[in-house]
Amino acid sequence: MAAVTFCRVTGARAMSRPQITSVATCLPIVLQQRKVHHAVIPHGKPGRSAVSGVVATVFGASGFLGRYVVNRLGRIGSQVIIPYRCDPYDIMYLRPMGDLGQLIFMDWDSKDKDTIRKALQNSNVVINLIGKEWETKNFSYEDVFVNIPRDLALLAREAGVEKFIHMSHLNADLKSPSKYLRNKAVGEDAVREAFPDAIIMKPSEIYGREDRFFNHYANMRWFGGVPLIAFGKKSVKQPVYVVDVAKAILNAIHDPESKGKTYALVGPNRYLLHDLVEYIFAVTHRPFVPYPIPRPLYRLISRFFEINPFEPWTTRDKVDRFHTTDKKFPDLPGLEDLGIVPTSVEQKGIEVLRRHRRYRWLEADLDEAKPANTVNH
Repeated sequence: MAAVTFCRVTGARAMSRPQITSVATCLPIVLQQRKVHHAVIPHGKPGRSAVSGVVATVFGASGFLGRYVVNRLGRIGSQVIIPYRCDPYDIMYLRPMGDLGQLIFMDWDSKDKDTIRKALQNSNVVINLIGKEWETKNFSYEDVFVNIPRDLALLAREAGVEKFIHMSHLNADLKSPSKYLRNKAVGEDAVREAFPDAIIMKPSEIYGREDRFFNHYANMRWFGGVPLIAFGKKSVKQPVYVVDVAKAILNAIHDPESKGKTYALVGPNRYLLHDLVEYIFAVTHRPFVPYPIPRPLYRLISRFFEINPFEPWTTRDKVDRFHTTDKKFPDLPGLEDLGIVPTSVEQKGIEVLRRHRRYRWLEADLDEAKPANTVNH
């Protein structure tokens, strides 16, 4: 396509035809051959109405972390394909997160590879956020954390996807007492084998408004106390803020050097589980009544919750996972390497915990709660 532009200047003398011809031959001719879809060519002003050039398929967008990732993608003008299995009304809250036509919702079946191919065939980024805190008769941990991620990675590589981002866990380990964490470790290897340039994120326990970490312990007030193995003084946690994790995923998309890397995403401080839960109750202005409980007894009690046909309050695996000390990976890049300053629990914990306060303490200053003690081990 040739493009020649002439500018009319007010008051300029009209040129004869030979002069126009000589000027036209001197102007550069720009040939533009577009072999890519217009959606992947960045243009427009920054914001949700722009076009960032990112076309991302987000599996697991209806979950806790997914809504933050979709919002971050939508606010820079990305086109987001959202495969879902739930009722359409359960994901209505995602629709305002992108401009008109920028969020595309698609039915998909994790066991039907044709629906997976359809979901990622036009994307240059695929993000896997699929997860489940308990097993069901239809989906085991192996299905959720190994088989499905392996299929996504294989099909993404087959489709020529530029970046595949997989969400794992900081404590993923084949020797972990938690089946959840063991399968997370196997899933990392499966994804890396299927898509060698995959970007693997290893966050610690994530906290945010809709989390199942801070809210889990805050709701234990209904049981009259908080059961903790060894009073929670043998477990060290380093929770990370959900928005920081969403930013890390977005920055990894734009970082050309992120391919093939594994990132350890943690908060700035480490706490004993006992001190962290004590701080949660201090912020909510609730009495903190911890009591020690042997691991076998705690697992036995959790087994009765697993019988619940609905979402279980806790599970044996959750007990093991929450009482696992967060690992340190000094050799792996983290939030700082992606240009993100980690957010401390003292800064954002109130956003999660204010809803657990009584009415008289609803607007109480955060300064009244003593910050949790930090540890270095």
